[in-house]
Amino acid sequence: MKKILLAAVMAMTIWGCAEDRGNILKVYNWADYIDEELLDEFEEWYFEQTGETVEIIYQTFDINETMLSKIELGHEDYDVVCPSDYIIERMLMNDLLLPIERNFGQTPDYFGNISPYIDSKFAEIEGHGKDARDYSVGYMWGTVGLIYNPKYVSDEKACSWEVLKDPAYKGKLLMKDAYRDIYTTMLTALNKDALESGEKDLRTLAFDTSDESIALVENYLNSFKESIAGWEADFGKEQMTKELAWMNLSWSGDAQWAIDEAAEMDIELRYTIPSEGSAVWFDGWVIPKYARNIKAASYFINFMCMPENALRNMDMTGYVSAIGGDDVLEAMSDSLEYEPVDVSYFFGEGASEACVNPIMYPDKETIERCAMMHDTDTEALLKMWSRVKGANASAWTYILIVLVLGGLIMAVILKYYRKNYRKKKYSRGKRK
Repeated sequence: MKKILLAAVMAMTIWGCAEDRGNILKVYNWADYIDEELLDEFEEWYFEQTGETVEIIYQTFDINETMLSKIELGHEDYDVVCPSDYIIERMLMNDLLLPIERNFGQTPDYFGNISPYIDSKFAEIEGHGKDARDYSVGYMWGTVGLIYNPKYVSDEKACSWEVLKDPAYKGKLLMKDAYRDIYTTMLTALNKDALESGEKDLRTLAFDTSDESIALVENYLNSFKESIAGWEADFGKEQMTKELAWMNLSWSGDAQWAIDEAAEMDIELRYTIPSEGSAVWFDGWVIPKYARNIKAASYFINFMCMPENALRNMDMTGYVSAIGGDDVLEAMSDSLEYEPVDVSYFFGEGASEACVNPIMYPDKETIERCAMMHDTDTEALLKMWSRVKGANASAWTYILIVLVLGGLIMAVILKYYRKNYRKKKYSRGKRK
């Protein structure tokens, strides 16, 4: 298991070799987002390929913005980082990324294993005059959809986002607390007719944060917020496994985890991308501006693009790798468990009837209705999100607040009486 150095030790190491740390590679990644055994194996592989030693300092983050602030404001010298699509756009806009060198000498260039679909989506990243594919390489990806319990929600109802407005599910609905994901998803769904008629196109719509579009999404969210039991960052999938919620607007990775966990408790959960459309998200490797081991960073990204390593990362994390190709397709296929779906967009023409997990690899028709998120008008979206969640809080929010406050008041009263009772009891005993 890879050793993760303490901050104090790291500081001493970095300051001790401020000008030259060619044998140190600093990797900054999401928590639980890699097979950590690969970190040690990379050190061995790197020596085999270059004859040079390297030691990885591995750190994790939970929020894109936390990672970004360390680089943007603190000028942290991470060599490899794994931001999401819209943050890659922001880093390119702020000139925080270095181009990725693909000259690996005698070592093969594995970047070509990236799925053509992922490559095309990274081409859509707003590079502000730069091709994002020169500065970022896909790592994992997924969709936004609906986890639901078929005991309470029928497949027919779950196939449309209108199910969120059904009062029958009041208090049994959870929403992912991710304003950009929800906004892109709902904006796509609410423009279904315009997209189908050709009046609008998905790629342009994904950048739309006009006042009219924000109001459209805000009004739609307000139409069912009375039914929302909670806005969750991570607990939603667990609530679903305990049948404490019946629907959860969430990510495909969370859905797969919840479905697997629930099955062990004989609870059936399903995941769907409603017919009106949704959103896709992507995370990718980049080399930040203040990196100091650019060579090892490039080799590390190349190493992660090897199919066998991509499969190990998927197996460990439950997320879907950006790596395509025959090796991954063969490993992910199971004709006994899955019905054929068209995933030719991801694996190529030979995968028009592949027996793969549709949660991990949605069919071509579905994925063509999903928009990509972008770094557009963050301030306006945050204000909308605040209005929906805060100032216009639902009745369930107020009920929860009242219950919590009531519990605190009761706890204080109980503590007071217990304390007073103990004083009286002690006093009576003393007088005797």
